[in-house]
Amino acid sequence: MLSDAEVDAFFEGAPAPKKFTIGISNPFVGSEWRSQMIKDFQEVNAEYMAQGITNELIIESYDTDVQGQIQQIRNLMNKGVDAIIVNPSDAAGLNAVLQEAIDAGILVVSVDQEVSAKGAINVAIDQAEWARISARWLVEKLGGKGNVVMINGITGHPANEARVKAATEVFQQAGINILNSVEGKWDQATGQQKMADMLAAYPNIDGVWAQDGVALGALRAVQAANPAKWPVMVGEARAGYLQAWKEVLQSKPDFESIGVINPPGQCATGLRVAIKLLQGKQLKDGILKGAAGNTLYVPIPGVVTKENFDVYYEIVKDKTDWYTLDSVMNDLEVSAFFK
Repeated sequence: MLSDAEVDAFFEGAPAPKKFTIGISNPFVGSEWRSQMIKDFQEVNAEYMAQGITNELIIESYDTDVQGQIQQIRNLMNKGVDAIIVNPSDAAGLNAVLQEAIDAGILVVSVDQEVSAKGAINVAIDQAEWARISARWLVEKLGGKGNVVMINGITGHPANEARVKAATEVFQQAGINILNSVEGKWDQATGQQKMADMLAAYPNIDGVWAQDGVALGALRAVQAANPAKWPVMVGEARAGYLQAWKEVLQSKPDFESIGVINPPGQCATGLRVAIKLLQGKQLKDGILKGAAGNTLYVPIPGVVTKENFDVYYEIVKDKTDWYTLDSVMNDLEVSAFFK
């Protein structure tokens, strides 16, 4: 039997465990949501660095199109990363380069939005269900009838396409009339201009379905126009919107809105999943869902309504406008996905 000193000597001479290098590909920086996403990545990776599990993240993050994101991914491949975490600009346009990475032995995890590349794993909230929650709420508040307008994100982005399809189906099934559906680019100023244009064009708007990133702009446009009858509004779970909602309630206590939380931290949860996969752990059988059977859906952490508004407002009342109510699953919670 080895003595304690001999055991210590053995481990002192053993090579240190390999540290993993993770690359991040983000093709859109026009939304503060993405800035919070990057911050969440860095905070979670700092935990792993302190444990000697990872190196510094290699981050490719700037506004670009599909071809530019393909180059981002190739840059990360050339830097010898062990895993690439991608927030995709297109559901299928990246598949070829993602397959190149997978074939080269690089783990590929798509976050926030789903890709169908064989061998890739998606980690995201269910974007379609995220949209259905607010669309069903709007139908209920309108009593199953009326006219709505939709202010969407960026056309072609997987999350936007899933959301618009799901919400549109809810409205059509309920017999709600969609007056117009416009691109808001997940941008507050664009959302405000689009809403102002539609208020001028349609005097009979009963409801507004807006995505995060544009909802505060839409609300500001309604405030400025101050129509005789305010529409029921789907809002967002961001500090700026909740602060504006509070402001509106002072003069219009019957104002109705909702904010479904879309946490930037779902992406950092994807980092936790990637680390466990790199460590050789296996996901539980049957846990992957989605159209391509490769998506790990993480929980939508909450919904802000008039009934619980005060609870969420206390969290964000002193935050900057762009802060989004957030949630990152911890290591123990992520472990529940694995065998």
